Amino acid sequence: MKSISLRFRLVFWYSAIVTLTLLVFGIAAYLTVSKDLYQNLDASLERVATSLDFIIRKKQRETMQPLRPATQRRKKSRRNQQEIPTDSFAFFRNSTSINDTMRMSRSDSSEIYEDPVWSAVYEHILFNPKNYYIQIADLNGQIVWRSENLDTTSLPLLDATTSPSGISFISTLGMFKGQTQNLRLYRRKTAKAFITVGYSLEEIDSTLYELFNALLIGFPIVLFISTLGGFILARVSLKPIDDLSQSAREITASNLSNRLPEPKTNDEVARLTHTLNEMIARLEDSFNQIKQFTADVSHELRTPLAILTGELEVALRSDKSPEEYQTLLISALEEVGRLSKVVRTLLDLSRAETGQVSIEHAVVNLSAMLEELGEDAMILAEERSISVGSMIEPFIFIDGDSVRLHQALLNIVDNAIKYTPSGGDILMRMVKEGDRVILRVSDTGVGISKEHLPHIFDRFYRADQARSQDIQGNGLGLSIVKWIIEAHQGTIRAESTPGKGTMITIVLPILEHSQKDHENPPTFYGRNPYS
Repeated sequence: MKSISLRFRLVFWYSAIVTLTLLVFGIAAYLTVSKDLYQNLDASLERVATSLDFIIRKKQRETMQPLRPATQRRKKSRRNQQEIPTDSFAFFRNSTSINDTMRMSRSDSSEIYEDPVWSAVYEHILFNPKNYYIQIADLNGQIVWRSENLDTTSLPLLDATTSPSGISFISTLGMFKGQTQNLRLYRRKTAKAFITVGYSLEEIDSTLYELFNALLIGFPIVLFISTLGGFILARVSLKPIDDLSQSAREITASNLSNRLPEPKTNDEVARLTHTLNEMIARLEDSFNQIKQFTADVSHELRTPLAILTGELEVALRSDKSPEEYQTLLISALEEVGRLSKVVRTLLDLSRAETGQVSIEHAVVNLSAMLEELGEDAMILAEERSISVGSMIEPFIFIDGDSVRLHQALLNIVDNAIKYTPSGGDILMRMVKEGDRVILRVSDTGVGISKEHLPHIFDRFYRADQARSQDIQGNGLGLSIVKWIIEAHQGTIRAESTPGKGTMITIVLPILEHSQKDHENPPTFYGRNPYS
């Protein structure tokens, strides 16, 4: 099943569902029709027996005579003393009298429905029985009358001794007149007689047989048409997927700028195509970053390696004094240290991006940390006659890693000092706004041009040479700063005007107890501002 295509699996399941539905529908339809036919037939037989019972009781009230066979009762004529046979059910053979009786039964009896259709059916049954077989017996079980189509055949009676009056029983007789013929029987014991009404099931069996054949023929036809339609529907529905697969195969690492054609619909295929295009765009960005990273690493490592190689070659080519060798070794060691720092920083960034570097969570007094950084910045800036000022709101605490936060903030302050010329100014401001703290570090340095500003947080990115000349660095500092700030659920952005200066803005979430009860302040980083 795993090797079968999605199209054929859809057709298979669709056909299976249709087959099951048709099968259930066919069985339900057959059983429902069969049940309704038998229920209607049983109701008809019961109504015929009820009509006969009413007629018998009506006639007996008129004649005041019990039921008995015609052969057992004879009457002598007074004129010729001749015995004349008398039939107790002779009125069944007199259409005029039976019509009158039926009309009386409809007007006088509450047991017969006043329905002209059923009245016509009763009269038709009694006058022309055809498939109806009627038999009447007295309370002793002796048959006193039967319909002509029975000939000499007798229908089974209820038990005359144990059956109470008013009981009825419906059954099916398998053998009739010596033949295999199904006969539906309604047997009832009344106060006057045993009434048995039968009806041949030939018509019902024929109807059910025709229904079965219709279902048997229609079932494969409907199944074939539905399966063919399901196959066509699956083919049409999955064609966009095939086109999408073909277009996706044509996109490789060398042409990631290409995109899949998006249909103008708003269905699942269109959403899938849009999602894949977004994924390809992310892959393109990742590939570009990898290419840029490789080029930047190569460029960054090439300079110290070239210096180190040149110095070692000079040391090997000529004899030098111990002092000169010592100078070369010191220079080589500096380059090795620089290479080690680059590799170590790259390793930290790589581990951070893969989630291998964890951020410790503790209460950090951010106000105290910035005050200490401001004091350190004054010492660093004093040599270049740079003024460092601060406007720090006290008692602001955040949840974070004090070591990583100090590393990030120190890097920002160090960059401000590096790129601010002598006599410039640096200002650190921190204020609380709602549930956030906003920290701004601004300088009056050389600034950053608009085209370089969006990339200053990228790895190895350094602005134009005029800005970066004579300044040591590897372009990884701000990348680490951005990772640390985002790891603390914060944001960082830069604003700059060339020749006027740069401002770095950091936004961090604060703890709820900041600026509240500071009589017993939590653990903080740096100097205690409350002492």
